[in-house]
Amino acid sequence: MSADLEKRQAYLDQLRRILAPSEPWEAWLKKSGELPPDFDAMPSHFDLPDPLEGVETPEQWPARREELKNLFHQWIIGSVPPAPDNLRVASFNEHTDSNATTRNLTLTFGPEEKATLRVEVIIPPGEGPFPVFLTQSFHREWSLIAVRRGYIACVYAGSDDADDTDTFMDAYPEHDWSRITRRAWAASRCIDYLQSVPQANMSQIAITGHSRNGKLSLIASALDERIAVVIESSSGAGGVLTTRYSSEQQASEGIELMTRNFPSWFHPRWRFFVGREQKLPIDLHELVALSAPRPCLFTTALNDNVESTWSLQQTYLAAQRVYRFLDAEPNLRIIYRPGRHETWPLILEQYLDWCDTHFGRGTYNFPERLIHPQNWSEWQAKSGAKINPTDWPQHNEVPAGSVADWEQKRTGVRENIQWMLGENPPEARNIPKRYSYDIRHIATTLEQDVPSGVEKATIEFGEHLYADVYRQSGSSGVKQPAVLWLHPFSFSNGYVPAYKRGMPAYISLARAGFAVFCFDQIGHGLRIEEVEHFYKRHPRWSLLGKMVRDTRAALDAIENYALADSSQIYAVGHSMGSMVGLHTAALDERLSGMAVVGIPPLFRLDTDENETGGIQRWSHLHMLIPQLGAFIGSEDRVPYDVDDLLSAFAPRPLLVLSPQLDREAPLNIVTESVNIARSVYSLYGASDRIEQQAPEAYNHFDEGAQKPVIAWLKGLAGLSTSRFGE
Repeated sequence: MSADLEKRQAYLDQLRRILAPSEPWEAWLKKSGELPPDFDAMPSHFDLPDPLEGVETPEQWPARREELKNLFHQWIIGSVPPAPDNLRVASFNEHTDSNATTRNLTLTFGPEEKATLRVEVIIPPGEGPFPVFLTQSFHREWSLIAVRRGYIACVYAGSDDADDTDTFMDAYPEHDWSRITRRAWAASRCIDYLQSVPQANMSQIAITGHSRNGKLSLIASALDERIAVVIESSSGAGGVLTTRYSSEQQASEGIELMTRNFPSWFHPRWRFFVGREQKLPIDLHELVALSAPRPCLFTTALNDNVESTWSLQQTYLAAQRVYRFLDAEPNLRIIYRPGRHETWPLILEQYLDWCDTHFGRGTYNFPERLIHPQNWSEWQAKSGAKINPTDWPQHNEVPAGSVADWEQKRTGVRENIQWMLGENPPEARNIPKRYSYDIRHIATTLEQDVPSGVEKATIEFGEHLYADVYRQSGSSGVKQPAVLWLHPFSFSNGYVPAYKRGMPAYISLARAGFAVFCFDQIGHGLRIEEVEHFYKRHPRWSLLGKMVRDTRAALDAIENYALADSSQIYAVGHSMGSMVGLHTAALDERLSGMAVVGIPPLFRLDTDENETGGIQRWSHLHMLIPQLGAFIGSEDRVPYDVDDLLSAFAPRPLLVLSPQLDREAPLNIVTESVNIARSVYSLYGASDRIEQQAPEAYNHFDEGAQKPVIAWLKGLAGLSTSRFGE
């Protein structure tokens, strides 16, 4: 075997070790004999790839569009056959309900006419021509609203409740298209038939679908430019949420979950990129771009657990570059709705308003709304920040010689952290209290379930915030060691992971004997819209500064909670939560111990060379610490670094869990910061109190990753470690 094949086989062997078992994937690997690509030979794009790469004029866009489409065929959606030339109506019946005519028919096409597709067409009274509302059988009720609005409704059997597209596999066995792609291609066969319907306006065809049907609607629009308008409705991962910005470390539906839970939806090749999303040559913002300049509407619910308002916004901004380049900027917009994954008639009226606007049937206002801060230059102008990196010294790696030396340095580190977090607005302490109102509707919306063996109480604390406290059932009246759960980026559900394997961390911790305090950080869960005007209100502060303030207020609440042992307060932070926890712990000494999973790499080494996205992801992408952005290109002059944050926790016990396949935090860089911090711990004679574990895994926090963290915490708290989760 050649060196190249050996390397690719090693990649596959590693994936088999770290991924959950998937029998369909294994069957495909055996049948195809495929190996992962040579990742080392592939370029990396931590940020979203540029859909306009190599394009200088609008005339060059069609060629680039074809190139992008071919990449989607290769890596995500599979190949499709050419349009058939033998489509015919095999069965037909027609009747009139009230004043609309309904046709039910079956189309046959392809080699030996093996492919069949059932279609229902509902035609309003009159000669037309009428615009067309094309959707899948699962959304037939949607089409009735469209008929009322003067549209021809075309509904086809290409969804879970009625799926004729398996017949396509018999007709075209040489193609490796996925189920979602087959359903998308079926929409084009409906359009082929509609060409024979004189009442249909073939220049005004809109397609829409919800959830998985939203995914296929985007693919259908990418494959068939006869579709004039596309509306994706909460299409989520594999739809409008990009692979790079929607993963398990963001409590979202990443590639692993998608390809294992729904193995037929997309091409199995996509699964090769779990943990190496930055190597994927294509991403879902470019699927949206394939519809440009045709109108495309994004629609999402604020707390839709298959979505992420932040990830959706990143897709919008990336795709909008193409629309702007093609002088079609108003043709791409987002509308938000309250609630979760459901829709209702008003939402469909808005979808049709969008169609009417672009079909010249009416004028409705669709202003651009961006909830999450995203304009660093605007922040810089508003804040008046004038930061010259050369005013700061280069990072001094000379270790402290004594506890006194370190504690003097730590004072400076804390001052620099406070400066980086921004000007702290006036603050008055709250007296935490038990919340007496029934807020079950919030718990339902955010999926704050209380499984058997666990009970929950709600506390008001800080600046009108709410924390849920989870404990073992039947432990009332007994003080328990407390854990503060600091969640990762988890925009839709806050402290609750939208997608999870087994129990979420806070439930596992409660079952292990801890009183677990959970709250939504600003911009997440119940607090999504709180970030929308944050930097207008506080241009000289930061979102991370607000998160740290809220976290310290949560510590106040824990200290005042009668059933928590205030002498044993621990914290567990994952990804963004580790960032919040490390900054909080550097300024506040009330934590008795802390476990952090997926910490950031050293700022001074967090550059493009390491393919992490750099410190700009904290300053520009998420705008958690805008002032950090002034040091891009001068990372070695950032006023403090991650090793300082870790060291500031000394000599308190600290566990760092570092997944080996964390694309945002290379293991060697994380290990370097831990080793520097260990030298500070050794000054206190406590080098054994800082521990690093590096599992062979990508960055996620399922029960397997929780197990060593909980065992470690139980050892600190003096709880029995004989059984996990009890």
